[in-house]
Order: sequence, then structure tokens, then C-alpha cells
Amino acid sequence: MSQDILLESPKLQAKPCSQNTTQDSPQTDTDRRPLPERLRPDNVDSFLGQSQLTERLHSLMAAERLPSLLFFGPPGCGKSTLALLLAQHSHGARGKAYVRLSAPEAGLQHLRRALNGVEILILDELHRFSKAQQDFFLPLVESGELTLLATTTENPSFSVTRQLLSRLHVLRLRPLGRAELLELARRGAQAGNAVLSDAVLDLLAGIAHGDARTLLNLVEYVAALPPERQGIEEIRAALPEVVARHDKDGDNHYELASALIKSIRGSDVDAALYWLACLLEGGEDPRFICRRLILSASEDVGLADPNALPLAVACQQAVEFVGMPEGFIPLAETVTYLALARKSNSSYAAYLNAAREVKLSGAQAVPLHLRNPSTQLQKEWGYGKDYKYPHNYPEAWVEQAYLPPELENRRFYQPRDNGEEARLSQWWRKIHKIKKGDTP
Repeated sequence: MSQDILLESPKLQAKPCSQNTTQDSPQTDTDRRPLPERLRPDNVDSFLGQSQLTERLHSLMAAERLPSLLFFGPPGCGKSTLALLLAQHSHGARGKAYVRLSAPEAGLQHLRRALNGVEILILDELHRFSKAQQDFFLPLVESGELTLLATTTENPSFSVTRQLLSRLHVLRLRPLGRAELLELARRGAQAGNAVLSDAVLDLLAGIAHGDARTLLNLVEYVAALPPERQGIEEIRAALPEVVARHDKDGDNHYELASALIKSIRGSDVDAALYWLACLLEGGEDPRFICRRLILSASEDVGLADPNALPLAVACQQAVEFVGMPEGFIPLAETVTYLALARKSNSSYAAYLNAAREVKLSGAQAVPLHLRNPSTQLQKEWGYGKDYKYPHNYPEAWVEQAYLPPELENRRFYQPRDNGEEARLSQWWRKIHKIKKGDTP
């Protein structure tokens, strides 16, 4: 690496260790670096994971000019590594000087000094910059004076200003899969001259939750344990807090979610909050929880409290906006509200009744008076004939058929008398002359 490159961190000067390290290899100062840093690849072909971006990365490297990019994804998925690989390739191919900075540690004055003579900036945790700090990059990026390779773990729609986001190409990274983590764990054990069983490596891959950095730190920790403490149970005892994190790819993921929703359905606030805490403290994606709460608000609370659904949707928006860990606050509020709310699954059950009829008998033809006469020919065919416009009648209602003749007087909806649904269904009962307690 040439001397004209500004180095923010000494780690940029070091090359990743060879994957062929053996116990006979001499120990060097480089070997004392953390395992994730030693295994950082020095080319795209040795990068593990993100196969969906392989073609795009090769295209970027072959392009005459590297555009400004935003790498978005969870921790430990390779965002900074890919940014470094692109910057290093651009330096080698075109002599572009680059520097790497971390947003939490860099103010505007530091930025101005660091960018002197630099053409590529690798900026970690862009979301930690304020709007004013992000605006600093607008003229530099737009003019091409600076190529920005930024990383973020937060949804860029909320964490990056619209003006800056429009000037960046967003590359979305995913957590590493189990097979990729296992391969990485094997590389880590080999690089650390450790002999760890496949069962141990599989355990560590499971509790890393797609985070390569976490996995390699775990491998390094376990490799340093005495051999008698490298068994499965000994490792579980040595890593109680980490192992407590549930496996988001396994059965426990769905078991905890099921327990949360059933506790809400059963109006047990304490249990619902407990299972919410298990999910969040175990590292669950809060977006998954929000989806379950939105469904519960519709299926379990329903018309008994129509405010439940907009609250659940607002919770999803709040969590996306504020991020984690503070996102637990709107999540806890919503879970508490849903558990306390009166319950009715009448709309959910009504749809299932209607869907069952369609599956059994097929979709019946729409009655002519309900069809829209868009053309003169359709009017001649009788489309819309004798349709009664409800707003032309007292109380905006008039009796007429809306179901096909084959389903005349068929009822799919059975109202409940819980909460607001009793009030909401009162008018419907009146105009259809339905008494409480009537069944379809």
C-alpha cells in the first residue's frame, strides 16, 4: 500500500493471514491481531457470503469509475470488508487514495483534515451522523470529488437523509447462512491452530446469528480454553449469556413467537411481555415481531377494539424510525395494549367462511345490477340496471341483493358482543333484522 494513502487505523496496513497456517508457522506480531481481522479477505473471490452481490461487485470493479455506495445490513455480514476490497482494488487499479473512518469518532473538522488528498472515504456507521453532518457530503459526492463507501445497520430510508440517499447506490447485505458460518468457523479454527469438533463449530455457528465477527470471536475464545473445557456442555456453561440467544433459524424462533401471540390472545399481559423480552434479548429481528403484532391486532383483537390495528402499524413505523435498542419501548406498549384489549376474531372467521364457500363452489357470477356499465353495449346487456344508490335513500341504506342468487341470505359474518364490536354491529343487525344470538 502506497504512502499517499491515509490510514485511520493500523489494521488497514495488515494483510489477512493465510488459510494454510500450521502449528509450525512462526508467530509474528500480525498473528496477535483479533481473529476476525486476521481472516479479513484481500480479494472478492475469497470473500465468504453475499453471493447475491457477486456479479454486481465484479461489475463495480470493472467499471471505469467507482460510484458512491451504501452497504446496508446487520452487524458482521461483511459491509466494511466489501467497502475495503473495493477501495483497495480502486487504489491498485487507478491509484485512488482512500481512508477509513468511523462516524461516531469523526466530527466535521476531523473529516476535513482526513479527506485532504483522499479520493475514497470508507465511512462506518453512517447512520450515527446527524443531518447536518450527512449534508457535508452532498457537494463532494455529487461533483465526483469524493467517492463515499458508507456502511449502516439501520434502515437507510429513515437513517440517511433523502438528499444523500439519492446520490448513493444501496447494496443490501443479508446475515450469513448456517453453511457459510460453518465454513468460516472451520477457517477460524484452522487459522488459530485449534482442533474443534464439528459439533462445537455447529454450536458456535448457531449462536452467532449470522454475524461473522461474533462467530470468529467465539471461535477464538473457545480455542483458548483448555481442551477439557472444549466440550459442548462446557462451552454452554462458559457462554451462558450468548447461548441464551435463541436460534432465529430454528424451532425456538417460532415457539417464542407462538407463545407471545397466544399470551396476547389469552389477555395475559405479564406472559406476553415476558415472551417479548425473550425474543428481543435473544436477538430477534424486531421487524418480525412487528409483523406478528399487526396480524394479532387484526386476527385476535379485531373489531372489539379497532384502534389496535393502527397502533400496531404505528409501532412498526416507530421501531423502524428509532431503531434498536430503544425500539423495545413502542413494542412493549403495543404488546401491553393488545393483551389488555377486548378480543374478537369475527372478521377473521368471516373471511375464512367466505373463502371456504369459494373453494367449495367456485366464484359465482356478479349480479347484473352490481356490474358497472362502462360501455353502451354493457348497458344494453343490462349492466347496472335497477341498481339502487344507497345515498339517495333515508339513512343511506336501501334493501337490495348484493350476493349472487345462489347465496341469497347466506351469512359469513357472526358478530361478537365484545368491546366496540357490539356498537359497530348494532346498525348492521337493525337493517338486516338480525337479533343477538342468531347464528348463520
